[in-house]
Amino acid sequence: MQRQFGDILLGSIELFCLAAETGGFTSAALAAGVTPAAVSRSISRLEKRLGLRLFVRTTRSVRLTDAGRSYYAQCRQALAQLAEAEREVMGQQALPSGTLRISVPTTYGHHRILPLLPAFRERFPDIRLHVHLSNRNIDFVEEGYDMAVRVRAQPDSTLIARHLEDADLVVVATRKYLRRAGTPRTLDDLAAHECIQFELPSSGRRISWLFKENGKDREVFADSAYSCSDDVLGGVTLAKSSAGLFQTYRFVVEKELADGSLVEVLKPFAGRSRPYTLLYPDGRHVPLRMRVFIDFLMAQRAG
Repeated sequence: MQRQFGDILLGSIELFCLAAETGGFTSAALAAGVTPAAVSRSISRLEKRLGLRLFVRTTRSVRLTDAGRSYYAQCRQALAQLAEAEREVMGQQALPSGTLRISVPTTYGHHRILPLLPAFRERFPDIRLHVHLSNRNIDFVEEGYDMAVRVRAQPDSTLIARHLEDADLVVVATRKYLRRAGTPRTLDDLAAHECIQFELPSSGRRISWLFKENGKDREVFADSAYSCSDDVLGGVTLAKSSAGLFQTYRFVVEKELADGSLVEVLKPFAGRSRPYTLLYPDGRHVPLRMRVFIDFLMAQRAG
């Protein structure tokens, strides 16, 4: 087998990945303990070898080109595989370690993911966890996340999707609001109520309310003087303050329904849900820390 990658080239690839992750040549140089000029020379060496530009350089910043993002994704995976191969031969394969970076929606994070993490770390104490709580879509390559949980995940051939659960929807309100405004009995009654709205952070579009009516799916585009964006829990807080009705996931308001601070309405029209999916980049190599977390999470959801 002929050598294709010399020591200098492998070092250049490592510096390239550092520059991509830290967002600059100077920051990569600080992380690697070399000079910015050495990083610049390494990047130029790679670009000459590949015959394309990996970064767009300005006087203030550098950013990956489209080709650079693709190359970084492959290089990062290859370097991780090399590191894990070393751990395996050194007898450390049975002890997964490192930092796991996860992006999850706010509601699912608070109610489904964060409560599980102490039990996970009891089992795998050498894994550190960084959880990004946000409803916006993340870029796995540019932002360096290992995996994400999303609702209504769009098909993407570069990602592996694992179904976590179909989260039931429920319409809730306080007794105080219902005494003031009346209890809706039909879906048409919603037109006379404050139906607190949630706007998708990606588009600003208000999401429809989902119901079952006579065995068929029905969408209702209700209206209200109240709307929230980015954090669904804002709508729950408004509903608990007697501002109006709100449709949310049952798992978000289980405690409130149990203690009576919120009540469910329109029960005959329930039965709809939205799917939650675990996403991570496609590739032949998945680091051990990711594999054990995926197995742990899927087992929890199955149980």
